[in-house]
Amino acid sequence: MKRECIPEFSKNKFESIASDFEKNANFPHRIGAVDGKHVSIICPPRSGSMYFNYKDYYSVVLMTVADSKYRFVYVNVGSFGKDCDPSIFKQSTLWQSVLANSLQLLEEKCLPGRESPKVTYDFVGDEALGLHKHSMRPYGGKHLTLEKRIFNYRLSRARRHVECAIGILSNKWRIFHRPINADPDFVVDIIKACVVRDRDGYFPEDTTTITGLED
Repeated sequence: MKRECIPEFSKNKFESIASDFEKNANFPHRIGAVDGKHVSIICPPRSGSMYFNYKDYYSVVLMTVADSKYRFVYVNVGSFGKDCDPSIFKQSTLWQSVLANSLQLLEEKCLPGRESPKVTYDFVGDEALGLHKHSMRPYGGKHLTLEKRIFNYRLSRARRHVECAIGILSNKWRIFHRPINADPDFVVDIIKACVVRDRDGYFPEDTTTITGLED
């Protein structure tokens, strides 16, 4: 079963995502925010501890990359709950294409208002994502300088878009509010269907109406 949904990325697509991040999050040179969600399921028969996660329940993992308009631009669905989110992203076809230089990433440019140095375009995530030429995480530790605290704040403003996108998905489709009692492959189909229905991003009416209760 195909568990990755990878649209056809282009330089124009990345330019649009980066421009929106600069405008909406005041954090330039971002081409996506990375995060994951453990979708709770009933323990599948004879699965042992494969689906048992660190949060002490059974799950499959929804790994996502979102833009600053709360739209999913990449998803990886169906990994075992025992797997951690960053490792799933690092093993994904998307990231492997980044490492192989087969993805049409944007060329390095100077930050707005500066003439040097040239800076790459990166994915942004939390502390677990790790550092790479094309991935960025916040500074760790408690005793940080003012500059590092400001940087972490700016980075969090960019990263929250993927967290909000996942929250909107869960709030809109209430099946995510309880353990799903289905075969894992069918659970993957359910999650993918919900993600596809949310591909256009956030609409205010999603938070104020419930489908089927209009009357």
